[in-house]
Amino acid sequence: MAIKVSPVAGCHFYIGSAPVNLPDDDITEADFAAVTWIEVGQYQSMGNAGDATQNISTDLINRRRTMNTKGSRQAPQRSDNFALNLNDPGQLAMIAAEQTDYNYPFRIDLNDAPVPKSATATITIASPGVVTWTGHNLAANTPVKFATTGALPTGLVAGTTYYVKTVLDANTFTLSAIPGGTVIATSGTQSGVHTATTIPTPSKRLCMGMVTGAEEGMGGANSIEMLNTTVMVNSNYVRVAALG
Repeated sequence: MAIKVSPVAGCHFYIGSAPVNLPDDDITEADFAAVTWIEVGQYQSMGNAGDATQNISTDLINRRRTMNTKGSRQAPQRSDNFALNLNDPGQLAMIAAEQTDYNYPFRIDLNDAPVPKSATATITIASPGVVTWTGHNLAANTPVKFATTGALPTGLVAGTTYYVKTVLDANTFTLSAIPGGTVIATSGTQSGVHTATTIPTPSKRLCMGMVTGAEEGMGGANSIEMLNTTVMVNSNYVRVAALG
């Protein structure tokens, strides 16, 4: 396995533009499909993501020992800090969310997008249109774009981002215009040599919770004015893998 070290520098933090209702079960990526995201700018330090199990202990008299077991799971509260900018829409959204009693969706994009891949591809004129890319090794929802020395089939436009819809086998896949969208049919004629290139996306962490703190931190003369935020997470974290 190749060594991979991903820096925190280059990560991004987002809040949803509207509050959400918590589902009865653990959240999934699909629960965030309709969210409009607002990036919170001037990100200075990042909080932790993940779950922790509450401890249950009992004292056994006959063994003179305290035994421990796992109880309920809880994500720790997030502490994310930003260089203060009250013209930043994301910072204003965090401040506004703190004034409510609602849960909001949150997204963290990590700095671990893979290196783009590119190869010559062929495309059938059919419903659905099938892309052949030998040994593509792509997953569903991977963004791709096409270039050509001639003309692509009707239904595809050079330079436009499409998404892998269904991986048919190691060499072929279909496309959609949005992640998980309707499969694209191709028609008309085509010419030239087509090249497919991935548009890598980083891994993501998704959660829902309440903003319980949005404090302006000042400090000494050589300090930066900060917006220090706290999010009480009320869901599990969803880990979305990097694509590309």
